[in-house]
Order: sequence, then C-alpha cells, then structure tokens
Amino acid sequence: MKYSDFKKKVINWPVIFSRDLVSPGKPGQIVRNQLERWRKSGRIIRLKKGVFILADDDRRVELSKPYIANQLYGPSYVSLEYALGYYGLIPERVIDVTSVTSRKTMKLANAAGTFIYQHVKSKAYRGFEMIKGPGDLTFFIASPEKAVVDFLYLNLDKFKADNPGIFEGSYRFQNTEDLIARKILRFAGIFESKKLNKVARLFLKHFSLK
Repeated sequence: MKYSDFKKKVINWPVIFSRDLVSPGKPGQIVRNQLERWRKSGRIIRLKKGVFILADDDRRVELSKPYIANQLYGPSYVSLEYALGYYGLIPERVIDVTSVTSRKTMKLANAAGTFIYQHVKSKAYRGFEMIKGPGDLTFFIASPEKAVVDFLYLNLDKFKADNPGIFEGSYRFQNTEDLIARKILRFAGIFESKKLNKVARLFLKHFSLK
C-alpha cells in the first residue's frame, strides 16, 4: 500500500490500531512492516505497540490527552490528579494523565505525553462518566467526588487522622464547596477500607461539607 492510499483510509481515524488494517490480502506482518517504515520516516507516530497516530502535518482530528489515555489502556477512566486539575479542585496544571483501571498498574510514555494507570479492584471501578472533548471525541473521566476518593485511596499511606491540614497544605484542595458529601461517602464505602472511610470523613469535616 502506498502512503497516500493509507492516509486516505485513516485520515479521519483519531487513533490507528494496526489490527484494523489487517485483512486476508494484508497479513499482519506486512502491515507491521509498512507501519514501521512510515514511523521511521516520521509520517506516523507510535504511541505503543500496534497503536499509532498520523504526524502533525497530516492529522485532521484534534486529539485530547484524556481521549488518548482511554485508548491506550483499558478499561480505564481518567481520575486522580489529572481529573482533580480538570475540575479545578487543585490549582496545579497537571501534565501527566493519571487514570484508574481494573487491570494491572501501568505507565506509558510517548510523544503525546506520559500516561499513568493505577489499579483498583473491580468492585471499585465505577463513578465515572463520558464527556465530549476536542474533535467531538468522548472519553471516560471520574466524577469530581470519585476523583477525590480515588486520590485519597491511592495515597492512603500519606494521610493521618491528626493532620487534616494536609488537604490544603500538601495537596492544596480548593473549590470544594460543590462536592456532594453523600457521594464521597458512598464511593469511599465500595473500597471496604476503614482507614479510607475515616480519611473521607476527615476530608468532609475539614471542608465543612454536608
């Protein structure tokens, strides 16, 4: 296949999966060899094995980091620091995309950025919603309350009952007035962790959430 023909085929694909190019007339190895040649020439960008995007000059679809994060490793949804920053619950501009998955913990780095996936048990893999981003591409992201609980749970060893100031000191939570207390308690409960329940209640008390 010529690159011009390939580009016509995938020009409106946000992400290119090599498996979608395989056909009876195009066995997997031939497709992989072609993609590798185009990667080396700079025409496509490899995000991970078998996953590519067109180079900037040829790409027509606007991609967001959360969308790419969902595509690279799933099932997963954006959460933790990235989601907290997305909702304005922390002041920092978060560069690395942090996600939650029911699969094993994973970290991927490529030309699009760094993508970190933290494992939670299947029972706790909930509390996310679909949002439309740039290019009308949808992605899954934790609700504000679930992002808080995911963050507390995956950082439990750093929280102590006698140091509520850590929420505003070390982690600089802000704009918490719209968080719904009962949702935070409900999400904390699904992790079945006594310490998480205590830390969640401490969080609510510190920010006077009812």
